[in-house]
Amino acid sequence: MRFRYLPLLSIFAALPAQAQERDAASHDDIVVLGRGLPLPPGTPAYGSVVIDRDRLTGDASGRLEDVLADVAGLQQFRRSDSRSANPSAQGVTLRSLGGNASSRALVLLDGVPLADPFFGHIPFNALVADRFSGVRVTRGGGAGAFGAGAVAGTIELASATRADLPLVSGSAFYGSYDSENITGTVTPDLGGGYVSISGKWERSDGYLTAPPSQRTIADSPARFRDWSGSIRAVTPIDADTEIQTRGLLFRDNRTLRFKGADSSSEGEDASIRLIHRGAWAIDALAYVQARNFTNKVISSTNFKLTLDQRNTPSTGVGGKIEVRPPLGGDHVVRIGVDARLTDGELFEDAYSTATGLVTARRNAGGRSSTIGAFAEDDWTIGRLVLTGGVRGDRWTITDGFFRELAANGAVNSDRHYGDRDGFRGTARVGAVLRPTNAIALRAAGYTGFRLPTLNELYRPFTVFPVTTQANEKLGLERLKGIEAGIDIAPTQGVSFGVTGFYNRLDGAIANVTIGTNLRQRRNVDAIVAKGVEVTARMVRGAVSLDGAYTFSDSHVRASGTSVRLNGLIPAQSPRHSASATLAWSPKNGPGLSTTLRYIGRQYEDDLQTDILPDALVVDAVARLPIGRRFWIVARAENLFDETVITRNQGGSMDIGTPRTLWIGVKFNLGE
Repeated sequence: MRFRYLPLLSIFAALPAQAQERDAASHDDIVVLGRGLPLPPGTPAYGSVVIDRDRLTGDASGRLEDVLADVAGLQQFRRSDSRSANPSAQGVTLRSLGGNASSRALVLLDGVPLADPFFGHIPFNALVADRFSGVRVTRGGGAGAFGAGAVAGTIELASATRADLPLVSGSAFYGSYDSENITGTVTPDLGGGYVSISGKWERSDGYLTAPPSQRTIADSPARFRDWSGSIRAVTPIDADTEIQTRGLLFRDNRTLRFKGADSSSEGEDASIRLIHRGAWAIDALAYVQARNFTNKVISSTNFKLTLDQRNTPSTGVGGKIEVRPPLGGDHVVRIGVDARLTDGELFEDAYSTATGLVTARRNAGGRSSTIGAFAEDDWTIGRLVLTGGVRGDRWTITDGFFRELAANGAVNSDRHYGDRDGFRGTARVGAVLRPTNAIALRAAGYTGFRLPTLNELYRPFTVFPVTTQANEKLGLERLKGIEAGIDIAPTQGVSFGVTGFYNRLDGAIANVTIGTNLRQRRNVDAIVAKGVEVTARMVRGAVSLDGAYTFSDSHVRASGTSVRLNGLIPAQSPRHSASATLAWSPKNGPGLSTTLRYIGRQYEDDLQTDILPDALVVDAVARLPIGRRFWIVARAENLFDETVITRNQGGSMDIGTPRTLWIGVKFNLGE
């Protein structure tokens, strides 16, 4: 993959600092450079969970996706993390709306969507927890300023600011399976702003993902090697205005179970954002993404190459402009437009496992787009905040094609699909009432939609022996949902919240069984999910306890050719999930923490024939300061070596991360 947009990164990094940070004494609030606009007052109406920087940087695995699992009900398509999962399976969802390798949650970094333009998965190996100041997870559909795609929720990542980052920081760890992980960040001031340059490199010989009873001479450990580098510059223009620019490069290589079953993903992302905090507040951004993916499928019967998905280039381009006009202290109005355009194609070769020769060459792909406008108002009436928003999106799916050539060059298939377009209106409303300072009552209703990804439309895939066909006729997923909850803080340092929800995802895209070892992506009538979410936090001096629990009662509504699924539980959808973290963290002293994560039983497939048993995993972290700038850190993943089944295809299983121990050092130098 050529780094087509690399020149943009150097341009962004070279933007000169033209002014000094605003004078805090002349404003009611201190503005920290590098952040977005303040959250509107109606945000709590849509119940959310905030993960702070200390938790982000204190997990036993050091991986963002594992920290996100603190939010009960949040899951990837599979239970494995980005060290042993296929990259294209790293979609994120919430509320048991059905397993799908494409994200049903909208994941944003400083307002920029992170999903792969072709697959819709999240490149977790390129996202390093040290680079973020916090995460806000909003469970439930989004409309308004969030844009299309937020049918299961929104995950907002906020970059670490200069206030979070010392001049130089980093870490180096060595762990089980000859694993190594090195990170580093340099954040010097630049004029009135700053620039932050970060890098990460990691590798491991990996563990065997097959259970002992199923291992063969062809089994290979889940080896991985990846790196990423990012640069972020924040440049003040005047006392109220700044430009934020970002560049990201990453490369990821993994081996999945069998020798030769290698996959890779790589990307180049660049974005530029203007933040103006004056009377007419403005948030404007533009971004470009270039991604690629390769994958080799090995037969589980004779262990020979059966499919080489050798090239999957894709591009995403988009932007957003949001304006907040000054309409008085009781109203916060947001008006704006946003757009996202994606294109991509796949190149793959099918092989005969008997002869080792190519039997077919395939090329498929297309384009899609959403262009929308939104308006939202948050109205504060004493202790009551009312919020509501509407948006309209025009969507297109164009230039779809599938072409297959025989080994001798003869054309087996050459199909071009008709262009499609449409308009979708969505809305959301909510209210927060605070009868006392310790109690907040909230309720919300919303609609949303998600366009099928190019992967779902045009790319078949195989997890041997099951092949899943693409479907160029897929329609939109359409969400309707309501929820209500209460947040209580009876005393300082103690809080808990309860939310009840009902979500209906019409036209949900599922992998539907249509024959022996054969599935196809299809829209089912709906997935209906209802349940309860509980969160709790307690802080007493240096001791803290955070917990979360979700119960989801989720079922498929299906008719016609998919009628066999009617009333069944969606694939990859547990009814119960929970997490808890107990930490002892005295200031400038040693620290201990342990995290428990429970995920209930779920089904691998749409027909509920292959079960993934429940699992309870315990992690632990200990740190010891050496002076003021260095810490020795010991980490233990899956401390009691729980067997976590991550895949079960007709009895052929993979297992998740076994007990993994780490020892390393962290350091912060300068202020």
